[in-house]
Amino acid sequence: MNVGIIGAGWIAGKMAATIAGIPKERGIVNYAIASRDLHKAQEFAAAKGFLKAYGSYKELVDDPDVDLVYIATPHSHHFEPAKLAIEAGKPVLCEKAFMANAAQTEEILSLAHAKGVFITEAIWTRYMPLSLKIKELIDSGVIGEPRLLRASLCYQMDKKVRILRPDLCGGALLDIGVYCLNFARMYFGTDIVSTSSSCEKFPGGMDKCDAISLTFADGKVAHLSSDASCLCNREGIICGSDGYLVVENINCPEKVTLYKGYKPVESWYPPKEQVTGYEYQVFASEDAIAKGLVESPFMPHAETLSIMKQMDALRKEWGIVYPMD
Repeated sequence: MNVGIIGAGWIAGKMAATIAGIPKERGIVNYAIASRDLHKAQEFAAAKGFLKAYGSYKELVDDPDVDLVYIATPHSHHFEPAKLAIEAGKPVLCEKAFMANAAQTEEILSLAHAKGVFITEAIWTRYMPLSLKIKELIDSGVIGEPRLLRASLCYQMDKKVRILRPDLCGGALLDIGVYCLNFARMYFGTDIVSTSSSCEKFPGGMDKCDAISLTFADGKVAHLSSDASCLCNREGIICGSDGYLVVENINCPEKVTLYKGYKPVESWYPPKEQVTGYEYQVFASEDAIAKGLVESPFMPHAETLSIMKQMDALRKEWGIVYPMD
């Protein structure tokens, strides 16, 4: 499978390194890179071992040898390349947050279904074996009845331009808060009956620190916090009537420990052969494409759209507006 990457920034470099680390017998190849700056694309290709470099996104999606398009631009710039790729009949793995808002998401998903072209959101935690193990543990009843979830994710990003500008869909929510929302929905479900939230903003108006509490129809409660101006332990805790699970790093689970009576009982880790964790979304895309699917069962389109609507509602409550709204 020849992978073409759109956008030549940091996240593209991480995916390129991941694909390079996948065993060669899998046949997944760093094939093409596209940037609006041809020189940048050529430098990226030379440094990362890509076969082709393009100075436009259209050139990449029109290349008949590209089998999967990975969109690695900022989320403010996902819509155009996703539309180009789908119209060219190219399967798409699109970074999170999927789009700027729910309206863009609905248009892209409708187009994908109309054209019969695969697209999925690259929210990597959805595809990781250790993330799936957490769900398996909860469903097994090992912590009893799940009742309370807490998740926090913070990074010191207050100097990054894309976090501060509305035209780049800035703020903590779409960049890191989305992981907290996904964490809650993966393990507590989607039947949310009430939401309370607050945020503190950067001087330019984008959300800096978000606090979100979700109540579910069955009485479960999730407390989520994210901050783009500080550091934290990135921990998730899922509490049940008979024990609790501690997840080290909800963004990329590194260790999951079961506690009974406040004492650790057993721990689980990522597979030893894991490259970075990015590979599982590529494997899932490869499998779905081979089966002729337009979406991945790991991240269904309905869930992607529901989360975008959830984030739209939060932004509306906070008074945060993007130009593309």
